[in-house]
Amino acid sequence: MRNKLISMQEAVAKYTWDGMTYAHGGALPVGTDSIAFGKEMLKQGRKNLNCVSNCNTQQTNLMAAAGMISRIEVGFAGLEVYGFANGLKRAVETGKTVLEDYSNGSIPLRLLGGALNWPFVPATINIGSDEEWCCADRPDEYPCTTKIPKIKDPFTGREFGAFTVLKPDLAAIHVTMADKYGNAIMLGTEWSRYELSRAAKKVVLQADFIVDTDCMRQYPNLVRIPDVVVDAVVYWPMGAWP
Repeated sequence: MRNKLISMQEAVAKYTWDGMTYAHGGALPVGTDSIAFGKEMLKQGRKNLNCVSNCNTQQTNLMAAAGMISRIEVGFAGLEVYGFANGLKRAVETGKTVLEDYSNGSIPLRLLGGALNWPFVPATINIGSDEEWCCADRPDEYPCTTKIPKIKDPFTGREFGAFTVLKPDLAAIHVTMADKYGNAIMLGTEWSRYELSRAAKKVVLQADFIVDTDCMRQYPNLVRIPDVVVDAVVYWPMGAWP
């Protein structure tokens, strides 16, 4: 196995670029997102990003405020106890950022479809509402028939919708602990980090602790992200702050 420990600066320089599809994983805004990774992308001047954000956090709020995001797909947008995500709000209202709205249920399903290499995901949620009929990419088309198009169940004849799958160029995922090879344990709310780690083309872990691999062997049932899907590991204590 290869030692995948690198610096934050090196990880951002090597695995990110302008115009890429970038995804980040974690819980709600006061949870477990890879905030430090987003800050380093800002420092290195990344721009025109297409973001996938199941839970918009301080990371994408900061990036939108700095003009880094041209398009974002969200399952949630806000900062909980901190109030509105005003950086993202201003970017959307001024037309700098296109925001495509889904839900906290459909984003993980679309990531799962990408992980399994499905052509699409059958949709039983988000249909029959403006999440289906309103499309930020085609705002003049209402009701939109191409965001979540209708499909028929070949077994029952019932009509459902179809989600496009998500396969981000890179996922930056905060984890509680990892070893130097990329095996990782996440304590607390997991949200879509499991699906995201399998769907993304490249995965960088941001870890609060670096532990010996024997720790992973001692608790194999907790290793939700294995080394085979990880490209790099960054040691960054309190990387989810604030």
